[in-house]
Amino acid sequence: MKNIPRIFVGNDIQPGIKIPLMRETLHYLTRVMRVRECLAFGDGYEYNATISDDDKNLIIGDKTSHIDPSNNITLMFAPIKHTDDLINMATQMGIARFVPVITARTVAHHINWGRMQKIAVEAAEQSNRNSVPEILESVKFSDLDLSDVVFADERAAYGADVSTDFNTTKILVGPEGGFSDEEFNALDVAGARGLGLGKTILRAETAAIVALAKIIK
Repeated sequence: MKNIPRIFVGNDIQPGIKIPLMRETLHYLTRVMRVRECLAFGDGYEYNATISDDDKNLIIGDKTSHIDPSNNITLMFAPIKHTDDLINMATQMGIARFVPVITARTVAHHINWGRMQKIAVEAAEQSNRNSVPEILESVKFSDLDLSDVVFADERAAYGADVSTDFNTTKILVGPEGGFSDEEFNALDVAGARGLGLGKTILRAETAAIVALAKIIK
């Protein structure tokens, strides 16, 4: 298969329009990949595109037949030290949106969300998606509707009887230190369903990806 560069150009995309080319994108296409054609995507669709003769615009051509492999899963997660890895890997797995959740043990409060969005864009370009996941505003754990949530339940590593198979579109993963006792109680009272991830304690970013792998069919 020919390695054609894929560029995210935003969600306002349709055949025939011209999109101004950023300098770094032009450099990537013409100097790194040495091409003047690429695939442009956004809003769930992919198009053929070419660089204009004056190198100032990307001209959007016809729509391709490529179907967006993304899903409709929302990943709710406590910001962590390696949030960049979590964003990268979860984007590659096709999720639709991220919701940062401030839990009792959340310690990473100063995340550069602009950089996280750029990481999501790059991961979407690489992973053959036609869309980039949203990164929504942070919310407090206490403000979450937990009634229809599946959460990564580390209690399984301590012998708790926890399911390992669910269908859901909402996954919640805790911080490095795990959920507090009060948060576990809130999850149980609300009817949230705990998802077992094995008999070992996983890093938060690993737990997110293992949970997604168990949910995505």
